Amino acid sequence: MGVLTWKNGQYLLDGQPYRIISGAVHYFRVVPEYWEDRLLKLKACGFNTVETYIAWNVHEPTEGEFNFSGMADVGSFIELAGKLGLHVIVRPSPFICAEWEFGGLPGWLLGYGEIRLRCSDPLYLSKVDHYYDELIPRMVPLLSSNGGPILAVQVENEYGSYGNDHAYLEYLRAGLVRRGVDVLLFTSDGPTDEMLLGGSIDHVHATVNFGSRVEESFGKYREYRTDEPLMVMEFWNGWFDHWMEDHHVRDAADVAGVLDEMLEKGSSINMYMFHGGTNFGFYSGANHIKTYEPTTTSYDYDAPLTEWGDKTEKYEAVRTVLGKHGFKPGCAFPEPIPKAAYGKVALSEMAGLFADANLEHLSEPKQSVCIKPMETFGQSYGFILYSTFIPGPRQGQQLHIQEVRDRAQVFLDGRPLGVIERWNLQPLDITVPATGARLDILVENMGRINYGPLIHDPKGITEGVRIDNQFLYNWTVRTLPLASQMLSSLSYKPVMDKGQAEHEELSTSTSEDTGLPGFYRGSFQVEDIGDTFLRFDGWTKGVAWINGFNLGRYWNAGPQKALYIPGPLLRKGENELVLFELHGGPESCEVELSDQPDLGQTAAVDEAVLNFVQDEEDK
Repeated sequence: MGVLTWKNGQYLLDGQPYRIISGAVHYFRVVPEYWEDRLLKLKACGFNTVETYIAWNVHEPTEGEFNFSGMADVGSFIELAGKLGLHVIVRPSPFICAEWEFGGLPGWLLGYGEIRLRCSDPLYLSKVDHYYDELIPRMVPLLSSNGGPILAVQVENEYGSYGNDHAYLEYLRAGLVRRGVDVLLFTSDGPTDEMLLGGSIDHVHATVNFGSRVEESFGKYREYRTDEPLMVMEFWNGWFDHWMEDHHVRDAADVAGVLDEMLEKGSSINMYMFHGGTNFGFYSGANHIKTYEPTTTSYDYDAPLTEWGDKTEKYEAVRTVLGKHGFKPGCAFPEPIPKAAYGKVALSEMAGLFADANLEHLSEPKQSVCIKPMETFGQSYGFILYSTFIPGPRQGQQLHIQEVRDRAQVFLDGRPLGVIERWNLQPLDITVPATGARLDILVENMGRINYGPLIHDPKGITEGVRIDNQFLYNWTVRTLPLASQMLSSLSYKPVMDKGQAEHEELSTSTSEDTGLPGFYRGSFQVEDIGDTFLRFDGWTKGVAWINGFNLGRYWNAGPQKALYIPGPLLRKGENELVLFELHGGPESCEVELSDQPDLGQTAAVDEAVLNFVQDEEDK
């Protein structure tokens, strides 16, 4: 498909002038059955290239155990793009940010307490090397120099926003070359002095990321690279969402205007995102600017193509601008994917987390004198339960969790005592009878920080638990990664109505008044398969599975009010839906499968994008 080079400020494809018109689509955020649909819609908009990050934690979820199948089959995604006539830019990095859990780094890295990330630390580099020894040989046959679609490969991602270890960047570059990568290598950073100084190295093409201020941004870039082609590796055309905030949108005309200005200046572009997709499972990340800010399950990004694959007003505006500059649609727009409303689904069975030996089915207890984070116990994602016995009596004291990561539910003798959250650390009042009491603390990992200086983000409780100033010791710890195969061993019982529940023991009750975490299960029939949306009205917070596939987190804190379920996750006939609800199910214990998405109340993103570069400089 041609070899990409550059000379005199211009890209050349097999020696001929060329402009990259790329859009970002992440294979790991889209079910494989829809890869072709999304890529054709990219091509139908006038794009000639697709860009994707490669997420290390997707491919090596457990150290030494690699996965390149299903949604992790990046090779098939790249091959498909090539068959459809698209070039490909890959960004293995190994850090990707992307609002993805831990910026794509695997959580097990933090099990090495002494490790230093994204620098020339020998321990970290040894882990990168082991991963690249598996990944890069799979990419080499797909390089354009070998007849494949990959035109360019990224060395590191926005490194100038994090560090300035040029020896580390050179090590990554040399490692790619040594493993056979002979296509164009590049870095990408924000257009500021600090970022370009820290993130770019000699003899590697530098690109820039921004969403506005075109003249100013290119001007700063030209102070550092006078002869290289202009390339906006990330043109931010929308924005992502955090829980407890509004859904971000950016005006289509504004995006089209900035795109037109970029193209008028002769720049190539990669639109981030063309299609955002979904943070399925436990893979949504988090930011920490003023406080901890977890990312929603949806990664719609207000992109030209919605999370569920529909074109938008922004899609049409972008296509018009591309056409103006000579980039015409490369194919017809595919037929719309059908959506289905399957109606109300009763979750008629329930398995309490603390009931009927369910904990024994889910996890083996481990003893620890001190509180330790989940990575210490070989766990990366999900929940972790810390339990201990407190001697009494204690009157009118306060329970403190020192460095909770990220949200802890506290129970005293099986009854909810309260919630302690990382972004709102408040102690809980506690009184313990003379006979003593059992203390259980269920901690949720809501996503590791994926950007900035705080990415070293172990989960669980990282320092300790104390009553007033006295630390508590001698804990029983249960890791709860909640892999789908674990859920089948739970002991489900019929959900009781409120009247029945009053006659049962608290530990086995399903009354909403108990506020105890539990798994709620129901089934529904499907004849005609289509995309659908799981509304969780009336429920509080938890995780949802469809036919054993982890859809991600839900939370009534918003903005997202429905989880996207792609049709390929359904099957004709009976389908199973499970919710792990953290605060006890509602009285009705039902959900709705709608044909309408609901990303929540919107807020304009223009100001956030326009001020992003200046905000970084101010920091």
